[in-house]
Amino acid sequence: MKKKRKFIAVIGGSQADEENMRIAEEVGCLIAQGNDILVTGGLGGIMHAASKGARSCGGLVVGILPTTTRDAANPYVDIPIVTGMGEARNTIIARTCDGAIAINGAYGTLSEIAFCLQFGVVVVGINTWNIDAPILKASNAQEAVTTLMKALA
Repeated sequence: MKKKRKFIAVIGGSQADEENMRIAEEVGCLIAQGNDILVTGGLGGIMHAASKGARSCGGLVVGILPTTTRDAANPYVDIPIVTGMGEARNTIIARTCDGAIAINGAYGTLSEIAFCLQFGVVVVGINTWNIDAPILKASNAQEAVTTLMKALA
């Protein structure tokens, strides 16, 4: 029987350091290698790196954009979803995904984590918010993807 593809969100800052960008790119590739679908906010930083990683490994990338045009999407987004909702689009990301991996990030990432947890979506965190919430911790890309997939099984 063919495995049902999961929608996995990678959430994180629109600006990030080199190490977190490398981790995001690797996470994106691992999601693609698992034949799952990457969902991001479609813009720069962590979203760009994860999208690049997924695309480079043959994956499908959905970008849920805060803007009113598809032009804002990073070049690795296959399916740009235009919302015109600004940061309110974070709820759509949380509702769309089966699980999420949070990498670094600022307040937008924190809101995505909160929406995911409110909607019962599993969140794995790498170098992200240390809050009193049920976020599964991981120290690298492989551990994050493996932990999330076990939690979703």
